Amino acid sequence: MFSKMKIVAITISCYGDVFVLSRPAPLVGWTFPSVTRRRCGSGVVTCSLGLPGMDVSVALFPLTSSSVLGSVLVLLLAYVVWSSASSTPEPRRQEPPGPRPLPLLGNLLHLNLHGPHWTLLEMSKKYGQVFTFHMGPKKVVVLAGYKTVKEALVQHAEEFGERQPLEGHKMEHGIIWTNGDSWKEMRRFALSSLKDFGMGKKTCEDKIVEECQHLLEVFKNFRGEAFDTQQPLNYAVSNIICSLVFGDRFQYDDPAFTAMVKRICRIFQLLGSASLQLYNMFPWLGMWLSSAKDELRGHVMANQKQATELIQGLKETLDPQSSRGLVDAFLIRQQQLEDSGDVGHYHNLNLLATIINLFTAGTESTSTTLRWALLLMAKYPDVQEKVQAELKRVIGDRQIQVEDRKNLPFTDAVVHETQRLCDVTPTAIPHRTSQDVTFRGYFLKKGTIVYPLLTSVLHDEREWEKPLSFHPQHFLDKDGKFVKSDAFLPFSAGRRACPGESLARMELFIFFATLLQHFRFRPPPGVTEDELDLTPCVGGTLCPAPHKLCAISVAR
Repeated sequence: MFSKMKIVAITISCYGDVFVLSRPAPLVGWTFPSVTRRRCGSGVVTCSLGLPGMDVSVALFPLTSSSVLGSVLVLLLAYVVWSSASSTPEPRRQEPPGPRPLPLLGNLLHLNLHGPHWTLLEMSKKYGQVFTFHMGPKKVVVLAGYKTVKEALVQHAEEFGERQPLEGHKMEHGIIWTNGDSWKEMRRFALSSLKDFGMGKKTCEDKIVEECQHLLEVFKNFRGEAFDTQQPLNYAVSNIICSLVFGDRFQYDDPAFTAMVKRICRIFQLLGSASLQLYNMFPWLGMWLSSAKDELRGHVMANQKQATELIQGLKETLDPQSSRGLVDAFLIRQQQLEDSGDVGHYHNLNLLATIINLFTAGTESTSTTLRWALLLMAKYPDVQEKVQAELKRVIGDRQIQVEDRKNLPFTDAVVHETQRLCDVTPTAIPHRTSQDVTFRGYFLKKGTIVYPLLTSVLHDEREWEKPLSFHPQHFLDKDGKFVKSDAFLPFSAGRRACPGESLARMELFIFFATLLQHFRFRPPPGVTEDELDLTPCVGGTLCPAPHKLCAISVAR
């Protein structure tokens, strides 16, 4: 009755007086033996194991639980010996090398939880550009270096194209963590809708220019006094996403808006915390790591609740003939499909998750890069002077536009170098292999977690002259003209590349150039340029340590 079963683990089960022992089989169709226990009148227990070409029996007395357990263990050993001798071993496939893991802990003792990407970068120097690292009991494969990462994500996009969800979080909807048809449809919809509402076009440029005016006013109100640039930059960048998604911007003093943005910042801090990293490795530690986990869940749920209320408000005022933003486009599409009887992937959970994904990803990475850019200008005043001289010579007093980028090579190079050096997302969101794949001579089975190490690309010594220094000349030729680099991959690459790349590039250029056109950034009183700390704080992104700057108005 136990024949032709696919067993996935060695099992010892007790059914009354019968113990059943089974093992995993390389081929479906094995006939599994049984271990039987019979009770004799003398109190002796006889256990026997019937195997093809092998007959094992064990007699134990007196009749105790330990004797029964001992007999089963003996029979188990006999069975393993028989199965090892009789089965055909699978051909050995070479897996990526890596440090030897400890039981349960894996390579945790090697890992710097306050900067895991630094650990992985050092490991790549020892074990190569494709290596194995055990995050606790979870085995991951790390990809390092420009050529390796690009080959995997672009040339093998299908094989490396799935996402690995976060432990303990259901990620069945949206565009960041999902896989399959739902992800394909939602990504296609998000990209087409964002383009329809101006992403990469003049209409979006106008929204950014308008937001620049609000941001300039906030900076001017500090009248040269030192202040933290984080909140105003977060609000400005978030408003661009809001205008595309909801069809309108928010005031910087709107309590609901500011609360949502602050929660996003806190979510990213928590994602990089040591406690949540440990929870992702050891989910069973959840009861001891509940504080950070519960706080994260609370912030996520609060943002979902607020987004749901915004969606409901738009739904009540929806005009099918006039879309205001991505939400309207989704609702109109949903209504059209409801008329046919099946909304497919256009259900409310996908709408909510997609909005949260866009709002979260579209706020943190861009605003963090802008914070780094202003800090670097204060740190390196000679670079700031060159940017402002170029802006004054080419632009003068008029408003900067995207088309000016081609005439502002040094300014453009500074923005790119900020993205390269500060690499706010040093490790791309974890990927997962969709099928068995042999990559660079190593075998990765289906479902292998893969970490594309973007910091190894942006700091690749083979691609950059001064990989660890702020050096805008990385993007300039000998004549001072802007040059692209294939190894510039801050938005990742392939089918999982950031869908908002064109929007982020436009935001970074216009916001940065406009701010430098109006202000000179300096350290606060009592702090020298050399004392400005460029050591990043590790979270979901690499952000600057808390700091203040002075924004001194430029005479125009």
